[in-house]
Amino acid sequence: MLLVHGFPESWYSWRHQLPALAAAGYRAVAIDVRGYGRSSKPAATDAYRMLAHVADNLGVVDALGEGTAVVVGHDWGAPIAANSALLRPDVFRAVALLSVPYATGSPTRPTEAFRRMGGDEEFYISYFQEPGRAEAEIEEDVRSWLLGMYLAASGDAPRPAGGGSTATVAPGGKLRDRFVVPETMPAWLSEEDLGVYTGEFERSGFAGPLNRYRNVDRDWEDLTVWARRPITVPSLFIGGERDGPTMWGASAIARFGESLPDLRGSHILPGCGHWVQQERAAEVNELLVGFLGALDQRRSST
Repeated sequence: MLLVHGFPESWYSWRHQLPALAAAGYRAVAIDVRGYGRSSKPAATDAYRMLAHVADNLGVVDALGEGTAVVVGHDWGAPIAANSALLRPDVFRAVALLSVPYATGSPTRPTEAFRRMGGDEEFYISYFQEPGRAEAEIEEDVRSWLLGMYLAASGDAPRPAGGGSTATVAPGGKLRDRFVVPETMPAWLSEEDLGVYTGEFERSGFAGPLNRYRNVDRDWEDLTVWARRPITVPSLFIGGERDGPTMWGASAIARFGESLPDLRGSHILPGCGHWVQQERAAEVNELLVGFLGALDQRRSST
């Protein structure tokens, strides 16, 4: 199994899944996506386009001496996993998507769609487009920004500071303006966990991770030929009831019959936010192991 994290995380976001999958008899590998942690950090913005991430996944599978893998992705890792299975179903024999549902291509350029989503404010993905802008905000205080972001997107999210949405930025403002930093840590994230993430980002910076957002239009162009293609390998979706992408992606979830014709399960976890594999580790582990077990039974029977 190849586990692919999202923003702003690292391989460490799979800390609860690695031992559970190993105990179930699977070889599980969690990578630092390019630009993060100890992985390479190309300087060019276009080095973070989706095709490069798919190539990275293929390279990891090959370097580990495997011919095939089940790929699992969360947040940005979900589109990376989805496109890996879409483009190379011969290698990625099944896919599990966490928090971000698979959607076939849209005729609307992504940056234009995100501009509309912001309305009178600026949608966070639009805010991330200008190189250096979000980096300057985050790197003022990496630890407090990460904690604010993690809490804002979790099932424990409080009402945003000053009203409004934590997914948009007021004119002239910053994303952190609406973060509420808690007096106590949420049950699913310890001080030690936050320290791991903080240390990784203080070493690596945020340019690489944010460059993933800066390639959405390039991806839209690169993947045009596959825009209406379904993912044909066995698939699984796990989302959180209180998660923005799950709510925004309701129409994509409704079309899973067409976009994921071999879907083995679609699960929305009640009261859960965006960080599903951390907030609800035991439930996610059970669903992943069950998905894998069913795949193995089918392979052995054929």
